[in-house]
Amino acid sequence: MKNLLQTPHSGYHWDGSSSRFFEGWYYRVTLPELGQTFAFMYSIEDPLGNQPYSGGSAQILGPNDEHLWRTFPDVTQFWATKDRLGLGHWRKTDLKIPPQELDAESFEQSVKEGYQATDIFNQGYLQDPVTGNACRWNYQIKPVYGWGNPHQRQQSTAGLLSSLQIFEPGWQVLMAHGLATGWIDWQGQRYYFTDAPAYGEKNWGRSFPQKWFWLNCNGFTDEPDLALTAGGGKRGVLWWMESVAMICFHYRGQFYEFVPWNSQVQWQIEPWGKWQMQAENSQFEVTLSGTTDQPGTPLIAPTEKGLAYCCRDTMNGRARLELRSRGGEKILEAESEVCGLEVGGAPWDEPWVQ
Repeated sequence: MKNLLQTPHSGYHWDGSSSRFFEGWYYRVTLPELGQTFAFMYSIEDPLGNQPYSGGSAQILGPNDEHLWRTFPDVTQFWATKDRLGLGHWRKTDLKIPPQELDAESFEQSVKEGYQATDIFNQGYLQDPVTGNACRWNYQIKPVYGWGNPHQRQQSTAGLLSSLQIFEPGWQVLMAHGLATGWIDWQGQRYYFTDAPAYGEKNWGRSFPQKWFWLNCNGFTDEPDLALTAGGGKRGVLWWMESVAMICFHYRGQFYEFVPWNSQVQWQIEPWGKWQMQAENSQFEVTLSGTTDQPGTPLIAPTEKGLAYCCRDTMNGRARLELRSRGGEKILEAESEVCGLEVGGAPWDEPWVQ
């Protein structure tokens, strides 16, 4: 069944060439009643194989920002679909067939370590052979918001030109908000959930961002129909770099978009602990703040020299979002204790103000 909320760029981008390439996917489930979040991050680099950085990875940021990571060196055991969201990587299996999407029971029985994910489910198993720490997960997803007005054709997060490979890397929010039902077994403790807030995004390209920040939340107190994604970075544009940022959110069936081509966006981001943003367009003004007293967890991401620890995250950030009309009337004021906060790249030796 076709997902009517499928966004542009949902399919796999690799064109089969030997030039440097990466693609990464991000799935998140938040359990607001527990104040905890699970974030699943999958990546593939130089999938032609036999290149210095060829390989894949899967990592999970779990309860209390604990981290589990595994590499997947064999690129021939990776699969992804071109026309829709679908991917997987097998690390250990007794199957003698090419990697492909399996029904949940077959995957559970035959793939001893690995993952598979689409727009409507996420399933897998990872185990650290050194510590013995492990995670097994299997949940279904009901998309609620893609990216854009839910009653219209879905949009590219980075704008109309993102299909032309002018910008590096590409970035797409695949599902701004969804409802996840299933279970996640983390270190032997199984978490069951029904209609938990879920989110998905991806990035891809042949070069890598120099520096970035990110805020993401759809677990706002008393606002179950509010989903926020905001961030900014220094990205490549043809032969130069530019700094851009955005604040976007879905709220009660409407899409509010503050992006460089329709708004003025400003930001003040500390190296860690405090994120502040403001934006205005012809109709609205928005302010956003994120704070944390957590130390954050270093995470791995593709870089020009392969996978490396280059960003820091917490899923236990505090967020406050306020929307007003240009006339000053308050439309929305919302807060959360389960906001995802991130800084990445370098340098972060002083606040980034723009």
